[in-house]
Amino acid sequence: MNIQKILNILTLLTGAIAVTVISLWIGKQSYSWLPPQAAAESVLIDDLISFLVTLGAFIFLGVTSTLMYSVIFHRAVKDDFTDGPAIEGNITLEVVWTAIPIFLVLWIASYSYQVYEKMGIQGPSEIVHLHNPLGMESAYAEAKDAPALGEPVEKIDVLAKQWAWVFHYPERDVTSTELHLPSDRRIRLALKSQDVLHGFYIPAFRLKQDIIPNHAIDFEFTPIRPGKYSLTDSQYSGTYFATMQANVIVESPEDYQQWLAKIATQKPSPAKNQAASEYAQTSNQSVQTGWVTVPPAAPPLVNSPG
Repeated sequence: MNIQKILNILTLLTGAIAVTVISLWIGKQSYSWLPPQAAAESVLIDDLISFLVTLGAFIFLGVTSTLMYSVIFHRAVKDDFTDGPAIEGNITLEVVWTAIPIFLVLWIASYSYQVYEKMGIQGPSEIVHLHNPLGMESAYAEAKDAPALGEPVEKIDVLAKQWAWVFHYPERDVTSTELHLPSDRRIRLALKSQDVLHGFYIPAFRLKQDIIPNHAIDFEFTPIRPGKYSLTDSQYSGTYFATMQANVIVESPEDYQQWLAKIATQKPSPAKNQAASEYAQTSNQSVQTGWVTVPPAAPPLVNSPG
């Protein structure tokens, strides 16, 4: 083996090690690109995102560094306009560069499905069947898959409509436009839509679920970080869908019970609704501009307007 060949092998190994180390570092940095991990499920999602970023960085850096190496060290000499050597097809190489992408796709699919199954946020079987012809049963996370998944489960009804979120707490039979959740307890939401397709999305929880009209969807997760977060409609649901936002308050179980007891003493009253206010202003204009829009639903009657 001549010296040049040895140098080429050492260069390849050094480059591969450097690309691997840099890719792993970039994958670790991806955790800081995301909001705080406010739910147990967010840990699984962040690990998946870090894996995908690491893999993407490795492929990008590997291809880019190979191109740069070729441009720098394998340039034709000046005034050399001759054709390059005729290279016939290489069956082994073709099999390898076809097999590697197939393996990567299967690896990503397998890892993603494992995360999805551990999260246990699939809806009831009749809803899952809408998307999965194999009739996969709903898989709920076991206690070991996420911290503090103790009983009992906190049940909350969620109604989405144009354009407001309404939360009903059966335990005290109270309603709010602000979603309050006890920390470190399993939450089961019963998601319903009054009119069109809506999307339940809390970025800090890494959770998103479409809400289908005429279907009730059970949606489970576990908040783990007390604080104030944002809930938004991830699906375009009409003219004022951008106003369809709500605060999500994660607090200790004791504070949560105190809040429930407090609002249970308050009489229901119409909640402030930005969509209804903007629609009323538009309707009262002497000169009407633009297309006729769908009137917002009446502001909900709630014990706590938020």
